[in-house]
Amino acid sequence: MSGIAPAQVLFEDNHCLVLCKPAGLLTQGVTGAAPSLEEAARDYLRTTYDKKGRIYLGIPHRLDRPVSGVVMFAKSSKAAARLAEQFRDRVVQKTYWAILQAEYSARAWAGTAQWSDHMCKIADEARSELVDAGAEGARLAELEIECLGASPLGMLVEMRPRTGRMHQLRLQSASRGMPIVGDLQYGATRAFGPESTSSHDRVIALHARCLRFLHPIRYEPVEVVAPLPEYWPTPQ
Repeated sequence: MSGIAPAQVLFEDNHCLVLCKPAGLLTQGVTGAAPSLEEAARDYLRTTYDKKGRIYLGIPHRLDRPVSGVVMFAKSSKAAARLAEQFRDRVVQKTYWAILQAEYSARAWAGTAQWSDHMCKIADEARSELVDAGAEGARLAELEIECLGASPLGMLVEMRPRTGRMHQLRLQSASRGMPIVGDLQYGATRAFGPESTSSHDRVIALHARCLRFLHPIRYEPVEVVAPLPEYWPTPQ
């Protein structure tokens, strides 16, 4: 990734920088690894404001590599601490859009459904699994889900997680026989997004659509919405 395009900047002031992450890009950089949104954000601040030396950038939350959408950064340690507290205390409201590999049924999807499971990260693997409530390492995973309509690739839904577990939305969908389109790791059989020669650049039909939070300094409500990538199909 060469840099941050103007359209990727969804919100910015002296304390926060909110960007739209492309799918296939790491949120946070790892030494010697592929490019990341963090790296691009630092370059953006260095170039835009002619900053010298190391640039502080707090990362209160992350998106999985194959997921697109809203990612928030903090420009100061004070803002980072306050935003991290909001995520921890579930003050931040997160909204995702996803296309599930399932047939649309208006009758079955009237209103909002509540999904509640217990899940656990699999040791030494970058994946999670559902477990019994009393299992070692079990953590409660809760979300609200609402069907927005049919999509040429499946069913378009809005997900509003109450908890933030590893691969929560992906696992909870797949466990109900409706994996997210493109998510081969959790059982999807349909590809999604632009063609890529690298498995690391795999894209899934999960998009962090909206983030609502309190400004870390002024405590005013802020709502940031990320447009859908151009390769997403138009809902039917």
